[in-house]
Amino acid sequence: MARKLTSFRRPRGGALSKSYDTIIARRRKGALEIQFNRPERLNTINEEMADDIMHAMDAVELDRRTIAVVLSGDERAFCAGADLGGFKDLPEDRYDNYRARYNQRRNRLLYRFMMNYTKPVIAVVEGYCLGGGFELAMLSDFIVAGEGASFGLPEGRHGLIPGAGGTQNLPRLIGAPLAKELVWTGRRIRASEAKEYRIVNHVVAKGDALAKTREIIAEMHGVGPLATMMSKQAINRGRDLPLHLGFQQESDLAYMLSWSDDRAEGLKAFSERRKPDFRGQ
Repeated sequence: MARKLTSFRRPRGGALSKSYDTIIARRRKGALEIQFNRPERLNTINEEMADDIMHAMDAVELDRRTIAVVLSGDERAFCAGADLGGFKDLPEDRYDNYRARYNQRRNRLLYRFMMNYTKPVIAVVEGYCLGGGFELAMLSDFIVAGEGASFGLPEGRHGLIPGAGGTQNLPRLIGAPLAKELVWTGRRIRASEAKEYRIVNHVVAKGDALAKTREIIAEMHGVGPLATMMSKQAINRGRDLPLHLGFQQESDLAYMLSWSDDRAEGLKAFSERRKPDFRGQ
């Protein structure tokens, strides 16, 4: 008999739960901070953890008070990859599992969910950031790392390939030749080397990555949230478009902002030499 698979259903306007088993979710000064909380497993992602992350992020996507989401682990590991211990690929289930790979399995849904999330997502990396954890960090908008962080895609050493965007996102960040070397050798790189390759934006003292991220979010408060949302879409979509189509899309998104109350408030605040009171509308 085939193993029963349960689909993930996103809550609509759900409250931020305080009873997650695999993450710690807290609001702080306009940000939702999600700390992975499976230290005994190096914060590897299982189905429940993926479910918890999506639920918490979904609960604030329409909350205008939340301007960004922060993903972090602990000092030992951001996330060491996918936890495959609960997944069994029995011969009689293989075609069912193939069908389930996009729309049923929560850890797969998480990566697609991240790709379409409208608010900025910042990965705070201390310790190990490997496999699916590295792929998750690359799906964030940018990474802030402590000096002790290490990054790698070791799947090839297990006869696999990075299967959650690693073969697509890493070449876009650092170019195909270097991405191939890292995937084909499975070697880990330190935070300083990741900074050199432009994988991470900032490298700070060990243990200070979250504090640095909070400083960046404090600066982001001065930018209109609608402008942030539209610029995120323009940049992400434009990466794979010819330049003239990217310009067209940018123009469309910029024009849409001209209808917003925030634009009028921004111009008025500028003329009055005061800070704007953006309301996200």
